[in-house]
Amino acid sequence: MARIAGVDLPRKKRVEIGLTYIYGIGRSISKRILTKLNINPNMHTDDLSPEEINDIRKVIDENYKVEGELRSHVSMNIKRLMDLGAYRGLRHRRSLPAHGQRTKTNARTRKGPKRAAVKKKGAATKK
Repeated sequence: MARIAGVDLPRKKRVEIGLTYIYGIGRSISKRILTKLNINPNMHTDDLSPEEINDIRKVIDENYKVEGELRSHVSMNIKRLMDLGAYRGLRHRRSLPAHGQRTKTNARTRKGPKRAAVKKKGAATKK
């Protein structure tokens, strides 16, 4: 089993797809890495030799921020926006969409489950 950047790559998948299991690497970066190293992207991850795995690991370590380093970088950027008091930072602080989406309807993923409406007190029945 290939382990790169602290992630176990799936065995039965193509290398091109397997690399996308690493946070921060998508299809285009995966293709770029494999063409740079002359590795067949249709090859399965369990068919990789230890040398090829080490080469992939070196390229990723030298050229890309992935996993924990990238996650901390993104969270620091969000924290910076919040500290500045920027509009996007305020949206993050309130857990609302930050990119101009509508919130009257939709946005349930960001806002959480719908809150029940408060019932008005009607005329109480007297006995």
